[in-house]
Amino acid sequence: MLKHILKAIQTHAAADYPRECCGLLISIGRKQQYIPCTNTAADPNEEFRISPEDYAAAEDLGEVIGIVHSHPDATSRPSPRDLAMCEATELPWHIVSWPEGDLRTVVPTGNTPLLGRPFVHGTWDCWQVCADWYKREWGLGFEAFKREDGWWEQGDGPSLYEQAYESAGFERVGTPQRGDMIVMEVGRTRHPNHAGIYLGADPALPSEPTAVHGAGPFLLHHMYGRPSEIIIFGGPWQDRTRLILRHKNTKK
Repeated sequence: MLKHILKAIQTHAAADYPRECCGLLISIGRKQQYIPCTNTAADPNEEFRISPEDYAAAEDLGEVIGIVHSHPDATSRPSPRDLAMCEATELPWHIVSWPEGDLRTVVPTGNTPLLGRPFVHGTWDCWQVCADWYKREWGLGFEAFKREDGWWEQGDGPSLYEQAYESAGFERVGTPQRGDMIVMEVGRTRHPNHAGIYLGADPALPSEPTAVHGAGPFLLHHMYGRPSEIIIFGGPWQDRTRLILRHKNTKK
């Protein structure tokens, strides 16, 4: 990173300490510039959210080529959320520890493993592992949609899976086949709130090894607070099932 940009980032981190600073690295022609942004997170000492107005203003100046934020009183090691959001934004993330001043850059790989990914609601969660499976297995893409943590506990709020499955190209079926999405109710919830991919008798995943034992049927899923995994789909999981969804473009 250019010295004058690193100095600008460190100056911003010092000014916002002990809060997390955040900003954008933009390209204007052949030049690069750091744009400090306002952290609008509810708890700016623990996380950051770039002001949408600041993001739009930066895009008016040039091309956004990186996301920047600080880790107050911590190392520059990326958190699971940093890694997840780096993949989601498809941009490099630059993390500066403060007051140490160390800078670390993480770049999107474009191929987060389906198994063993940490849970980060909104980016690495049950819906995303399903969407990633469809993308890699069948080439199906879905628009990213925002979901607030805990939406399933709000009785007067939207039931996201129930209201969105038709517009996403799914239809309800009675008996599952490989590739169907199983939507369940798990834990304290007012709506169906958990989904996984029904794999049938074959737990194999595209482009990564699996070591799953048993006769199946199998389910790929990502439970809240746990790494993503493949389980045997039976017993209590079947009891929790509320929707069996098949995409209209699925292979028959």
